[in-house]
Amino acid sequence: MGLNVMLVAAFVLYMLMMVCIGAVYSKKNQNSEDYFLGGRSLGGFVAALSAQASDMSGWLLMGLPGAIFITGISGDGWVALGLLVGTILNWLIVASPLRRYTILAGNSVTLPMFFEHRYGDKKKVLMTVSSIIIAFFFVVYTASAFAAGGKLFSSVFGIGYTAALTIGAVVILSYTFLGGFKAVCVTDFIQGTLMIVGLLAVPLVALAIMKGDGLTVEQGLVNNGISDTASFTSLFTGTSATSIISGFGWGLGYFGMPHILVRFMAVRDEKEMGKSKAVAISWVTLSLVFACVIGVVGRAFMDYDAVMEAGSERIFIEMIKKIFVENIHASFIAGIFLCGILAAIMSTADSQLLVSASAIAEDIYKGVIKKDADDKKVLMLSRIAIIVIAIVAYIIALDPNSSVMTLVSDAWAGLGAAFGPLVLMSLFWKRTNLPGAIAGLVSGALTVILWDYIPFVSGTTLGASTGLYSLAVGFPISLICIVVVSLLTKAPEKDITDTFDRVHKKA
Repeated sequence: MGLNVMLVAAFVLYMLMMVCIGAVYSKKNQNSEDYFLGGRSLGGFVAALSAQASDMSGWLLMGLPGAIFITGISGDGWVALGLLVGTILNWLIVASPLRRYTILAGNSVTLPMFFEHRYGDKKKVLMTVSSIIIAFFFVVYTASAFAAGGKLFSSVFGIGYTAALTIGAVVILSYTFLGGFKAVCVTDFIQGTLMIVGLLAVPLVALAIMKGDGLTVEQGLVNNGISDTASFTSLFTGTSATSIISGFGWGLGYFGMPHILVRFMAVRDEKEMGKSKAVAISWVTLSLVFACVIGVVGRAFMDYDAVMEAGSERIFIEMIKKIFVENIHASFIAGIFLCGILAAIMSTADSQLLVSASAIAEDIYKGVIKKDADDKKVLMLSRIAIIVIAIVAYIIALDPNSSVMTLVSDAWAGLGAAFGPLVLMSLFWKRTNLPGAIAGLVSGALTVILWDYIPFVSGTTLGASTGLYSLAVGFPISLICIVVVSLLTKAPEKDITDTFDRVHKKA
């Protein structure tokens, strides 16, 4: 009873704090730019941790350690390496140009709006197509966060999955609905800090306990069914070209993630951007390395059969409970570290809800349907959109067997293949034109849908039959379509290329 009370106390305090932040910032949203972009006023540290916390989600603390726990480093270690490289490149080559370009291109507050202004799309084709893609894939992405939240609450409190899922969804919805972008970024900053502390502390404490018991990691692995420990901890054992390409392919997704790119657009100035780059790259390096360490140390530290009975994606949860409840008898501390997993889930779901709402309210409604809509109507519609998207994602996540890793993988591929090549070409190739941009968006999204969802090969999908990640296929196809269609059609107008030149002269 005492244990449950302390765990509940930590969780309740944390969730109340998040909702209170949303309530405070709800009073500061005077217009849609405030609600969706925070008035471009983010400081460097907040922008960095918000971008990375919204990026990594429950996948970092549940999906990745769970995969490593079963297969070892050589499985999803390549995914972690691909994500690390992708994050670094995104901050170094995309962040600053995108911020400058969105200011000069009609002071764009969303990615679809940037595409419209970048290519002079008077018929709003780009805005409409890109908004539909965002809404579709972010519903799946948000469902992955909700599913992770359901598994967390169910595991910690021993309540049913549906009830646990409902609690998490309501809390996330509350502060996103109230506070908008600034509230999301401030909560993400807190959550990013909590995530990195948990990632670093838990495996180190586990190693200390093992050492005190006279047990090495190698001995622990052998005790839990790993006879060839060198292979289990090697990045190269049993890997194929397909798995390496697929793993690195994950890194391509960063160039097209609207909920990450919008953080670049919101940074206050170039000086703050420099801080953001250093903090973000340090954070993601530590977090990915230690997420993999958790998978390996967890296999040595925990009882394999007990973890598998609970579910491999709950390895971090079970480690925290064993360390801080059974060994150290500090259940409130256990609750705080478990809030780190909740933080990872919430920090991504809130960003996805907000970007999806901006696509519907700002881009489709105000941008296409009712161009003279005032800010009050846009804000009201955006909040309605948040509720609708959350309900659809909740329905998808109702299946207790939903895999966080699979849901994230599908959504990441769709967004990365559709938007990644276009973002890069928009920033760095002046000859890109409107037909090429449309071709890139459509071909990237369709490739992923056909690859992952349509059973072409004896009742299975191309992704399942080849083992090749759809993003590694969709990204180059989209890139080729942009280049080929742009070269075969009319060059962009002079005012468009002049804006491109101004962006790069400022650099």
